[in-house]
Amino acid sequence: MEKVRWGIIGCGDVTEVKSGPALQKAEGSELVAVMRRNGALAEDYAKRHGVAKWYDDAAALVNDPDVNAVYVATPPGFHHAYTLLAAKAGKPVYVEKPMARNHAECQEMISACEEAGVPLFVAYYRRGLPKFVEIKRLIDSGVIGEIRFVQSTYLQPMRDYEEGLEPWRIQPELSGGGLFVDLASHALDILDYLLGPIGEVKGFASNQTGKQKVEDIVTTSYAFESGVMGTGVWSFNAFTRLDLNEIVGSLGKLSFSTFSGDLRIETADGEVQELTIPNPPHVQQPLIQTVVDDLRGIGQSPSTGVTAARTNRVMDELLRDFYRA
Repeated sequence: MEKVRWGIIGCGDVTEVKSGPALQKAEGSELVAVMRRNGALAEDYAKRHGVAKWYDDAAALVNDPDVNAVYVATPPGFHHAYTLLAAKAGKPVYVEKPMARNHAECQEMISACEEAGVPLFVAYYRRGLPKFVEIKRLIDSGVIGEIRFVQSTYLQPMRDYEEGLEPWRIQPELSGGGLFVDLASHALDILDYLLGPIGEVKGFASNQTGKQKVEDIVTTSYAFESGVMGTGVWSFNAFTRLDLNEIVGSLGKLSFSTFSGDLRIETADGEVQELTIPNPPHVQQPLIQTVVDDLRGIGQSPSTGVTAARTNRVMDELLRDFYRA
């Protein structure tokens, strides 16, 4: 593919700064069309971002001959259908995270793209950010020795919404769950990138406050296929905010947040380094560049349907009993 000509399905908030401009600025890439069910909003987006075409129908965008790759930027409840639509048209797909509402949908998306012979990528963009590339380099270099265990803690206070005005992120039919699915998926995926696939998973999900119809706390213990152990708690009903991941090895520890640029390195000899590695202006641009390069035959992207589906499997394991009840 000489140049990747993108069409966006669902040009909402996530595409304004994080990804839309990145599709335009990545080398070998251009944004040629956008779609939103509200045509007036699609037209407005196109005019503000200098995009030549806009649609209010996904099939029309997918079948536009000028579009040779499709970015699905809708809530997760629509990822499955739009991915299958693009695959049927023979167009490579880059889909927002989480990949889908559940692992079964992910598997069907992977199969559809494999059968159509088109690549499938997922926007777990932390796999391309400089901070996490550096963390992976540190782990692989052995600076903290053999990895023993991981501990993740994410806390934030509960937000109240009027009934009927809840955002899609806490509507399971659209998101697959609550804020755990939207936010914890980032942490689980980046740990997969840093340490490999997670194997056995055990945990609990609960609605402690009764204020929403989704889980507001999830705890887990799990084991990576490599033998590294892990624990985590994600509470969306806490008194304060905290975002901390700790990777502990035989010679030291790495401490970092999922959502900011902070990184702390402690080693057994008492040395401590504290770094801040800022994100680029358009946070998806480094990962999008790997996707564009992959489509052009230059390299391989680290975030595919196969890698992303693993995170959905882990979340399914943790939420299954809650939603079954």
